[in-house]
Amino acid sequence: SRESAGGVICIGSPVRSYVEPLQATFEYHNEGYAAAMASGDVLQAALNILVRDGVFLFAGVNLQTTQEKIAETANFMYERKMMISMIVNKCLQQSVLKLIGTDEKPQDFSAEEVSILAKNNSVMRSYNFHKAYMSFMFRLHDDSKHYTEKYLDCIDNTWANLILQHAFQAFYTGLISFW
Repeated sequence: SRESAGGVICIGSPVRSYVEPLQATFEYHNEGYAAAMASGDVLQAALNILVRDGVFLFAGVNLQTTQEKIAETANFMYERKMMISMIVNKCLQQSVLKLIGTDEKPQDFSAEEVSILAKNNSVMRSYNFHKAYMSFMFRLHDDSKHYTEKYLDCIDNTWANLILQHAFQAFYTGLISFW
């Protein structure tokens, strides 16, 4: 039914990336967002744009464009007080800003966000993945190893909604491990 279309598209789009170019999934996530919003499913709408923004980073989209989309997503999450999604988005934002090489810094984690990071393995997994990935990109071997180990410690205790990113994260974590 139309009510579950946003969730189906959110989960199905990463699968499509195995048979189509990664960039082709952007439009699917936009359609998933629209379908979820039309049915009033704000959580699935948020997951669609959050996953889409993560794909931007790996698909080679212009970093300025990626940053703009991440900022739009952050506003969407903030307006709806979606704290866990905001933290995952902030991790992605930090990675993009570091790659851009800008002096702009994202807002530091609030006390509430730090508490969620400490208690929620899914969020901590995303945080450690982005730290490991950025360390790898900037050839910081010790940091890369440290954050990869922390990421692997979290992976057994994650909940399903954020596992959508796992295929990408598993590939890059494996790449980091061979380095």
